[in-house]
Amino acid sequence: MATTSSGHLISPATTPVPGDGYVQSFARGLQVIRSFNADAPRQTLTEVASRSELTRAGARRILLTLQSLGYVESDGKLFSLTPRILDLGFAYLSSMPIWNLAEPIMEALVEEVKESCSAAVLEGTDIIYVLRVPTHKIMSISLGVGSRLPAYCTSLGRVLLAGLPDDDVLSRLQANDRKALTRHTLTDVHELLAKVQATRKQGWSLVNQELEEGLVSLAAPVTNREGRTVAALNISGQANRTSAKIMQDSMLPALLAAAKTISKLLAVKRA
Repeated sequence: MATTSSGHLISPATTPVPGDGYVQSFARGLQVIRSFNADAPRQTLTEVASRSELTRAGARRILLTLQSLGYVESDGKLFSLTPRILDLGFAYLSSMPIWNLAEPIMEALVEEVKESCSAAVLEGTDIIYVLRVPTHKIMSISLGVGSRLPAYCTSLGRVLLAGLPDDDVLSRLQANDRKALTRHTLTDVHELLAKVQATRKQGWSLVNQELEEGLVSLAAPVTNREGRTVAALNISGQANRTSAKIMQDSMLPALLAAAKTISKLLAVKRA
């Protein structure tokens, strides 16, 4: 089974199946790119081959190709990505101009609630951040556009999973390496499915210290013209400053209003 660059499993439902239109060399090139992350920003050829599940010869050809195109650099021993690799991610963001329209709405939300705001989309068993408007540093890890987190223990993830049929949700939950990241983290598939179903029914999700001790987050869906969830919006804060109850009581209306406004903009943009 394939994995993300952060080590999380990708659900079988989203793993590509080779066929007539499948270009294996291109897929392997993406595997090599995805082998680089915060834990492995610089790697030897052997490390790249191992993390990409390729032969040394295959990994070497791809690395040299990427180097010739300017996406990879090497000091003769260690390989690393260059800033040019950002062009690939920018291609996605620039093809989705809704996020340019969403940013001022998120900034206004942050100003109102005094907490950080993020937008994310679902990819396999992970969420990927596409926009962040931070206030305080609220997590031990640094998050930015392109960062990944597991969907099962995040408010953004549960909202995004709630937009899928139950069989798809179950498949992704089962494919995920569901670790107890804190003493509050739910890892049982059926309990998580129930949480996703509750999220779908109420239209929002609150996750209290399941991803990290002290971190509370509240998320709502962003939908397209057909009412399908295409992204999620959240606000996050520290429990010692803003309890889960206070966040729900005082910030949920503003979050839902912001998500609804972005959804309307998306509907107009796609009209």
